[in-house]
Formats: sequence, structure tokens, C-alpha cells
Amino acid sequence: MRGVVGVLALQGDFREHKEALKRLGIEAKEVRKKEHLEGLKALIVPGGESTTIGKLAREYGIEDEVRKRVEEGSLALFGTCAGAIWLAKEIVGYPEQPRLGVLEAWVERNAFGRQVESFEEDLEVRGLGPFHGVFIRAPAFRKLGEGVEVLAELNGLPVLVRQGKILASAFHPELTQDPRLHRYFLELAGL
Repeated sequence: MRGVVGVLALQGDFREHKEALKRLGIEAKEVRKKEHLEGLKALIVPGGESTTIGKLAREYGIEDEVRKRVEEGSLALFGTCAGAIWLAKEIVGYPEQPRLGVLEAWVERNAFGRQVESFEEDLEVRGLGPFHGVFIRAPAFRKLGEGVEVLAELNGLPVLVRQGKILASAFHPELTQDPRLHRYFLELAGL
């Protein structure tokens, strides 16, 4: 696998994603301005605080540029936790929150509880098998549009979904030593 993967570095746990990519031998490029997207085929949007990520992405012109590239099919996306919220078409209870809106999903923020109710759970990921999920103020996908496939569930709620070259998880795979979900995303992106 060769190539450079962008990691949105406006806020959140972007360093952990960079380390996960490094373990796979992939160079990670921090994206803070729309110019940093040049030449990238893949972008990871980390967990953090979804409102802040959305506001900063809009302010720095990243939102429109990412949306354009996704719509033309030239950019694969992987959103984890807050990153998944930013990708979603709708955010339940937060209609004014800035979002990219490229994933046909309705996401509920903090669906599994607040920070003090964070937890870890073993999941069954379609095509990958068992995967240890780290859930921190995790969202849940409450409604999915056509073309969105569920790759993992927890308590009957989707927590890992895919739509074309978009992958979104309610949990934090970058906080484990398991590289399989990042590798899956790289394959999705053609890297």
C-alpha cells in the first residue's frame, strides 16, 4: 500500500489516527486548510467535539472543498465518533450544527451516554470478525438512507456504516492496536 492519507487536524484525536496509519506504513498529512487537501485520495475525520470541528472546517473553507471532492468521487472519507457526526446528513436535535452532509444518515450525539458513561465493547464487524470498540460519548446512527450498509451494531443500533467510499464509526478504532479498520479504509480508498 502506498500513498498519503489526510487527517483533519482542527481538533480532536488526530495524532492517534496518524500513529495508526504510521503502524501500517502510511504517511499521514495533517489537514488544517483546504490547500492541504491537494493530491489526497483519502481523509480521516477524528473524534473530538463535533460542533467545533464543523465550525472550524467551515471557517477555513475545508467543508465546501471536501464536499465537492466527495461528490465527484475523488476523496474517500473515514469519520470516527465526532467525525462521523460531521459527515452525517442530519444530526438529531441539532439542525443548525455545521455538518458536511455527505453520509445518508441521521446521527444522535451522545446516544450511549455522557463522558463518564464511556465504555469498551467487543463487536462483530462484517468482513473483519471481532473488533474491540472504544466508545467515548459515542453517537449512534438512528436512521440510514439507501446505499448505506451496516457493518457493526451494538444493542441493535448501527455503530459502523459504509456508503460507497465513506466509512463512519461511532467508536474509536485509533485507540486500539488493531489496524484492520484503518486497513479496510485504505483499501476502500484504493491505497
